[in-house]
Amino acid sequence: QVQLVESGGGLVQPGDSLRLSCVVSGGTFSTYSMGWARQAPGKEREFVAALGWSGDNTYYAGSVKGRFTISRVNTKNTVYLQMNNLKPEDTAVYYCAAKLRGLASPHGRQYDYWGQGTQVTVSS
Repeated sequence: QVQLVESGGGLVQPGDSLRLSCVVSGGTFSTYSMGWARQAPGKEREFVAALGWSGDNTYYAGSVKGRFTISRVNTKNTVYLQMNNLKPEDTAVYYCAAKLRGLASPHGRQYDYWGQGTQVTVSS
């Protein structure tokens, strides 16, 4: 059984930075494509970033491109989401997801496992 645990969320001011972490247990992390999605109250889930198992296949939503960076350290079974220049519209619960086969994808339904989420609130 694959389990994902996110951490690093919190309350920050506009313009601040946060780094989210997701530790994966079970299976072979180095072969998984990983992604981050978010869901704000009353809105649909938005996939914001994805990274292939080899690190050379990436996706960013237009709303975060240039501000967010996804990365992974396979020896730590961990994927990160570095979020810079945060805006109030980035406020959401952020979820980590694992795709056991194939390339990274912005389609959440293609992911096999999800974490419980971590809250990010951007407010002055």
